[in-house]
Amino acid sequence: SMKRVAFICVENSNRSQMAEAFALMEGTVEAHSAGSRPSGKVNPKAIAAMQELGYDLTIHHSKSLNELAEIPLDVVVTMGCGDQCPNLRAARREDWQIPDPKELPPEKFREVRDFIGLKVKELLAELKG
Repeated sequence: SMKRVAFICVENSNRSQMAEAFALMEGTVEAHSAGSRPSGKVNPKAIAAMQELGYDLTIHHSKSLNELAEIPLDVVVTMGCGDQCPNLRAARREDWQIPDPKELPPEKFREVRDFIGLKVKELLAELKG
């Protein structure tokens, strides 16, 4: 069965949303994302950045950790927010130090997007074994 991976940041509007999208594009895991203090919306900059890669982030919504609490997860990835996500149970945890790109200009935002894409590909390749 597919491994379940959750990507967590503070607002669930940029980093974790893009990571979830990259994982869904690969199609080899069940992917989720959430925020410790969700903003309630996906950043238009993230939507635009993923649109360039042919992914429609407008179908996502900003979610809280509580929405994932009942799901048994294989991997939880936190993203530079120092959030331990105590209410999420996972076999494996990782923290990726990724700066929050929300105030960055488009070209810097894209760099963060591409870095996230790379990290997701590496993780999923590892999970495939």
